[in-house]
Amino acid sequence: MADALKIGIAGLGTVGASLVRVIKERENLLTVSCGRPIQVVAVSARDRTRDRGIDISTFEWFDDPVSMAESADIDVFVELIGGEGGAAHASVVKALSRGLHVVTANKALLAKHGIALAAQAEEKSVILNFEAAVAGGIPVIKVLRESLTGNTVNRVQGIMNGTCNYILTKMEDEGLGFEECLAEAQRLGYAEADPTFDIEGNDTAHKLAILTSLAFGCEISSDDIYMEGITNITIEDIEAARELGYAIKLLGMAQRAEGGIEQRVHPTLVPLDSEIAQVEGVTNAVAIESDILGELLMAGPGAGGKATASAVLGDIADIAKSRPGLQTAPPLGRPVKVLEPYRRARMRAHEGGYFIRLSVEDRAGVFANIATRMAEHEISLESIMQRGKPDKNGAQTIILVTHETTEESVRNAVSLISAEGYLASKPQVIRIERPIG
Repeated sequence: MADALKIGIAGLGTVGASLVRVIKERENLLTVSCGRPIQVVAVSARDRTRDRGIDISTFEWFDDPVSMAESADIDVFVELIGGEGGAAHASVVKALSRGLHVVTANKALLAKHGIALAAQAEEKSVILNFEAAVAGGIPVIKVLRESLTGNTVNRVQGIMNGTCNYILTKMEDEGLGFEECLAEAQRLGYAEADPTFDIEGNDTAHKLAILTSLAFGCEISSDDIYMEGITNITIEDIEAARELGYAIKLLGMAQRAEGGIEQRVHPTLVPLDSEIAQVEGVTNAVAIESDILGELLMAGPGAGGKATASAVLGDIADIAKSRPGLQTAPPLGRPVKVLEPYRRARMRAHEGGYFIRLSVEDRAGVFANIATRMAEHEISLESIMQRGKPDKNGAQTIILVTHETTEESVRNAVSLISAEGYLASKPQVIRIERPIG
């Protein structure tokens, strides 16, 4: 039997502690399935005295993860610190420069430095695995990097943030407002004390950028993503969408378009009878559309200690099964030198229907004026309805659903309507998307 694969873990939070526990509990099973033992021999964290529910007394302790990457007697450096820079970045760079394999769950790190880190791993002929960085326990990285070899991917979309999906699900199921559902998510630990990164779409954007690189063979570009969060979604939007046969989900989407690749993150209406509409709570889902396989939808736990630790352990097991001298898949599916520069397509590739909510003053001619503005921009309306009773200020809610049209046409028409002076609040515009699967 081959020598043990020696692991050093930087970061002993929920995921790190779960990983240590699982490796210990499944020691015999891992040895049989991988053909060699997997042993944690070194760890690094901020507080050595903290009770994590695991025994770390037999591990070599490092206060500094960079020092562990530099000098610990390990084969694999596991980075579970988080953040795009600082100790996370410095320690991974050090580990790769030393010729260590690296496993990370850090999507921010990869979105910012993924190209450079992948090039460094290729230069040193070591493995850089990051399954846990996107969609938790769903093996989407392995599918894109290995299983779909030979396929041409045309589109990727998914629910990639459990916090947002939990909030939108709770709003729909219980009829509560956004702020109430956010507070409940924070109480349950699904949302951070400062939830901005999640609810404004940044977290989804980082994950989408990584998937885009793998799917389309281009460089990672997290700064070129059109992004909207869910903070402006109201219970009125949720209820109106459901009456029309839709659910609202925060989706990350990437697709081939004229002139390049389009990446966008925003709330989206999806048909209630679609599979992605059934993904509720903190569950994640990723769908892929390719020319040979067709449509593939994967769903599962998107976060949490066990789900993320499972993905990290899978990456470690792949390294344990590899053998020196045998070629492994490049970190981003293709060698860095052949990745295409990312070219951002003009923001027009969404050509579908739109849900438009307008709060208008109760005056004669408003309906006719709205219909005229839409017609001027060649926007055909599937339906236009007055919803509920006027509010205390006399404003009336109007819901429009368009047939297939373009982003530019809708935005221009709504801009003109806003300038007419009869809107009581900011218009709400949400895309209606054909989901994969």
